[in-house]
Amino acid sequence: MPSAPPLPRSHNHHLIRFLAPLAALLAALPVSADSNPPGAVGIFTGRTDIGAVGQPGSAVYDPVWRTYTVTGSGADMWERSDMAGFVWKSASGDLSIAADILLVGTSDQPHRKACLIIRQDLTPDSPYVDVAVHGYGLAALQYRAATGDITREIQSDVATPRRVRLDKIGDTVYLSITADDSDPKPSGASIKVAFKDPFYIGLAACAHDNTGLETALFKQVEIGPASPAAAAPQPGLKLEVLPDGNHRVVRSTPQ
Repeated sequence: MPSAPPLPRSHNHHLIRFLAPLAALLAALPVSADSNPPGAVGIFTGRTDIGAVGQPGSAVYDPVWRTYTVTGSGADMWERSDMAGFVWKSASGDLSIAADILLVGTSDQPHRKACLIIRQDLTPDSPYVDVAVHGYGLAALQYRAATGDITREIQSDVATPRRVRLDKIGDTVYLSITADDSDPKPSGASIKVAFKDPFYIGLAACAHDNTGLETALFKQVEIGPASPAAAAPQPGLKLEVLPDGNHRVVRSTPQ
């Protein structure tokens, strides 16, 4: 079959004039999170192992179920430095991060942790605030207020939460939490840590065993504007000072 004759030069010229603006428009379109550019994990920019972890971690985003499976090693996220697997993105200003959290498997490690976290940087001794859900059910607002400082916590009175949320408003981070299908409610736990823009926000998993790995599942992950309701005074809540200098939220009735 004979090939088609080439287009006249005038036609080629008009075709190029038509396609050039279209190509420029397509190049300028934003990339969807689901298109998963190199190194990205869903809505997050990358994944990093914090500290001298014993085994490399991993992270997988399922675009169908919109879930994040994060695996991490590490001795702990505590004291003056951290070891964990961290899925992150850079952020600035006031914001919130929320997710349903489930520790996977039947590990007997009570202090394995799944966290929503805000970190100043990716160094092991970075200032940070997180909500850490432990293997035995404890949920706590953990924080390191300055580089290399000791980690402290405010323990929530809600055990084994279904959904947790951090709201960063100015220099204060507030914890909201729920154990059922309702929206997270302000827990009474908050801490002031002065993060400089930009900082990092994301999901973390720590095995509390530097020879092993633990896995956390994060569902319905949302990063968005901070909610002023998180900072509203909560009647019927008070803090108890623990012997080690940490705190625990105690819920009492409004009456």
